[in-house]
Amino acid sequence: MRTRLRYRRHLRRPLDPNLVVYCAYWGRGYACNPAAVHARARELAPHLRSVFLVEPDQAHTVPEGVEHAVIGSNRYWEVLARAKYLVNNANFAEGVVKRPGSVHVQTQHGTPLKTMGVDQSPYPVVAAATGSFTKLLARVDRWDYNLSANRHSTRMWERAFPGSYEHLEYGYPRNDVYCTATAEDVARVRRELGVPEGKTAVLYAPTHRDYETGFGAGGLDLEAFCEAAGEDVVVLLRAHYFYDRGGKRARTGRVVDVTAHRSSEDVCLAADVLVTDYSSIMFDYANLDRPIVVYADDWDVYRETRGVYFDLMAAPPGPVARTPEELARVFADGAYAGPESTALRAAFRERFCEFDDGRAAERVVRRVLLGEPPEALPPVIPLAERVPAPAAATLVRS
Repeated sequence: MRTRLRYRRHLRRPLDPNLVVYCAYWGRGYACNPAAVHARARELAPHLRSVFLVEPDQAHTVPEGVEHAVIGSNRYWEVLARAKYLVNNANFAEGVVKRPGSVHVQTQHGTPLKTMGVDQSPYPVVAAATGSFTKLLARVDRWDYNLSANRHSTRMWERAFPGSYEHLEYGYPRNDVYCTATAEDVARVRRELGVPEGKTAVLYAPTHRDYETGFGAGGLDLEAFCEAAGEDVVVLLRAHYFYDRGGKRARTGRVVDVTAHRSSEDVCLAADVLVTDYSSIMFDYANLDRPIVVYADDWDVYRETRGVYFDLMAAPPGPVARTPEELARVFADGAYAGPESTALRAAFRERFCEFDDGRAAERVVRRVLLGEPPEALPPVIPLAERVPAPAAATLVRS
């Protein structure tokens, strides 16, 4: 109660036109689109002061030189009350007031395959976890801008989060690195993660399931997969962030748990291949133009329980495996990187990598924080003209 009273007192003070507040994943740390915008703003708009909001147990993870405030503290309520610009990939707390003159930017944190927002209402398990849709729409009413990485997302956001905000079809800032990273960057991350030289790193990144509790690698025996897939294969296991408890990276045989690594983007750069089920990481990883395999052992259950926006089985980014045996076979016979896989990925990239050209963060900073008109911003580079970050030399391209 006392902190809320302080918040109301701060609300009576004028907005600080040079203060920007950032938050990612409900305070889980310095990450995702807000972190990418923050980093670019330090270069393009150094006159702005930035504060990143984090939970108490994540304060130690904030990079050196990044000012932060602990969620719930007096400082937290002060910067929320006074910042002109507020950038988030989720939503700020219900008690946060949208002040006249303030600018709220919703960056989102993935291209939607699963239903989002009010589209979740027909699905009881998900709707119960979401809570009040009336309150959700009240939070949406605070948004001034909403980021989109492709036109599919724009259409889905319009129906999932109806509001009067402006769509910014600029791409996702966090994906800029997939166009700007060098071979040296890729090699560095692989060393940090402990990928042996000459091995093919398979990133296994399954999504969260609302109808299950806990995480067990999706029921897939990863050591058995490595044995069946080939002696050159190692697995980088990355669980959904809901299961990340901040533990240290563990290694068991040819499986490295990279769930606790702070950067999903780094992990993707290190991987030669992605194996996922229905996670939005597939849309991000597609920007690298590296092989993707869909492991869909429970697609029918997921589709009926969670709800989806399109049939992934009909338009996948690569081969689809339904059983552990099928998954291992895709790697053992090289189909994961074969011509059919390449063709599927090309069609997927045309649809979902539309605006991710490496300059998304720049567009956000210049348009929102510097107030430049849309026509002054750099145009999106056509997909055919982009050069993704190079894969490790170990991967044999089709």
